[in-house]
Amino acid sequence: MFRYWVGILSAVYLAGQCNANYCRDANLCCPGRDSSCVVQKAHQNAIIEDLTDKPCYCDHACLKLGDCCPDFRETCGVLDCVVSGWGEWSDCDTTCGSGSMVRSRRVMQAPAHGGRHCPSLVQRRACQAHHGCLPDSDIPLREESAMILPGGLSVSRHSNETVDIRKNLRLRNPDDPESNSHREYCVQFEVTKVSKACHTDSDYKPLREGGTVCVMCEAAALRRDLNWRCGGHGVSGHSTRFYALVAPHCHGKWIRAKENPDRKSDCCSNPDFIFV
Repeated sequence: MFRYWVGILSAVYLAGQCNANYCRDANLCCPGRDSSCVVQKAHQNAIIEDLTDKPCYCDHACLKLGDCCPDFRETCGVLDCVVSGWGEWSDCDTTCGSGSMVRSRRVMQAPAHGGRHCPSLVQRRACQAHHGCLPDSDIPLREESAMILPGGLSVSRHSNETVDIRKNLRLRNPDDPESNSHREYCVQFEVTKVSKACHTDSDYKPLREGGTVCVMCEAAALRRDLNWRCGGHGVSGHSTRFYALVAPHCHGKWIRAKENPDRKSDCCSNPDFIFV
């Protein structure tokens, strides 16, 4: 509204001189925001009944304010930026561990006279590469994420096989899971970071920053492709991530404190969680 009245007052000299509200007729093209760069067809005191009689502007700001004269773009040479399509993604910039990939596009037409600016010309995304890792490298293990379930499900799984929500995981292991029970093990983790969502679910309340939890790798979750271990069991001395499978937004980080393969230990007999 302020611009409307300023434009009317500053354009009195144009009243009666322009036969139509066009930049070409008024010979106006102004950079930036200029409220005096206005074309007014009707007299400043006239009651506007036809929308075409309303004042219009020939400055760059009219592109954002939506009050340009009909011919502003053509008369004043407004050009929006035009970019090409995205190119191919580059190779991962690392051969072992986390890295990034890049793709780009180029400017086909630069913006001019207030036209729309160019968007980003470069995109990046994360990638993982393990083909260049040394045989004894622990980087792939550090970057695994553990998926966990409450330890109470360990008992229910044996008492009622129909409620085992990890039943499909046995497709990874064509052998009878019970034949691999001797491979089961337990891991203790020190929790270093945990989201607030974990505290709203009673099954995940043991996940407290600074606390220690025990996680059991049962036969049903053992993976042959990981040399008969569970995914995400971490590396001693390095922080890894965990996610709660049935508790949305419950996640965090922990450090493997101790691995105890003795199934008779307190940790294995009453685990806080089980790997998935």
